[in-house]
Amino acid sequence: MRAVVQRVREASVVVDGATKGAIDEGLLVYLGVDRADTNEDVDYIADKVSHLRIFPDAEEKMNLDVSQAGGKVLVVSAFTLQADARKGRRPSFEGAAAGDSARVMYEMFCGALAKLGLTVARGVFGATMEVHSVNAGPVCILLDSRRGF
Repeated sequence: MRAVVQRVREASVVVDGATKGAIDEGLLVYLGVDRADTNEDVDYIADKVSHLRIFPDAEEKMNLDVSQAGGKVLVVSAFTLQADARKGRRPSFEGAAAGDSARVMYEMFCGALAKLGLTVARGVFGATMEVHSVNAGPVCILLDSRRGF
């Protein structure tokens, strides 16, 4: 499982002209599910996301996690995070989980964040989405449950 985590001032997802999920300050998380992912991958990434100390404290040091900063999380499914672009010019998506499996893992991930006490907004799984965000920093963190980076 891979995630791109962005610290944002605000973020929203629009599908067919309608806002489907939105947050003020918090984290925008793009989530890509691998076909080999398990519950352990979900738990690992959820724990990392919820405890990343990337919000400023009173001394402006990145020392607070999203909960301590009073933020929320917007999770957007993004199978393209599983792209393999090492050969040629067209990425391969062979490693990405099939739709039904990916949807289950995506829902498990959102549920895991909620169980950790976070307010979670969502994109629309499988839809073509417009994602609007104001990145704060910018701060962008890459996570991989297989610790490839």
